[in-house]
Amino acid sequence: MNQFKADLHMHTVLSPCGSLEMNPSVIVDEALKQGLDIIGITDHNTTKQCKVVFELGKEKGLVVICGAEVTTKEEVHCLTFFENFEKLEKFESYLDNYLPDVPNDTEMFGHQVWVNREEEIVGEESRLLISGIDQSIEEVEAKVRSLGGLFIPAHVDKGRFSLYSQLGFMPFDLKPDAIGLSANVKDEFLANHKELENYTLLRSSDAHQPDLIGSHYSIFEMEHRTFEEIRMALHQTNGRRVCRTV
Repeated sequence: MNQFKADLHMHTVLSPCGSLEMNPSVIVDEALKQGLDIIGITDHNTTKQCKVVFELGKEKGLVVICGAEVTTKEEVHCLTFFENFEKLEKFESYLDNYLPDVPNDTEMFGHQVWVNREEEIVGEESRLLISGIDQSIEEVEAKVRSLGGLFIPAHVDKGRFSLYSQLGFMPFDLKPDAIGLSANVKDEFLANHKELENYTLLRSSDAHQPDLIGSHYSIFEMEHRTFEEIRMALHQTNGRRVCRTV
């Protein structure tokens, strides 16, 4: 088996909280500089910037898995990933359908733009992307499953926008592929939530600016850098596993 360094939670210029410096080429170059083998693009409630990052990564030997950080009706943040662009586009349509018509306040949150590889603006989202979509966490998971994707509650130890802060417990019928932890997770939190021992735990940077890319990551042990190998590693099957988080 080979070991791969993966940071599966980062934002681009498109996220309202993302730095304007987080354009596709900067993300790819900084990820390679930090020794990352795999990154996940997870803008808030949109996948529109994914393809350009994927293409630039492929050209430079960086594997990019594409998805979104979804804010559910309960305001729980969940990472979602998809194997190909056909499935990603279907999920984008789903997000677009359920994102509420709350206008973005550009003075407060900044412009929500996506760019091409030359860093030219090709579109702007007028609705506020950090709004909760009109779908429950169970409904989001069901949609992800219908598309064969990966579903990972994000930074569950945080005091806001996390599974525990919003719901107070792990729903018995939720079947996540893994559990995301924040960069600054405390040992006390893990000690108080023994149920998390049943899941693969991931740490990622949740980078909103270039200097945070790769600041926290997980080590995947698997044969190749493919979507199915990542799935097996998250489920600790066929000798694949996530063996360490940093």
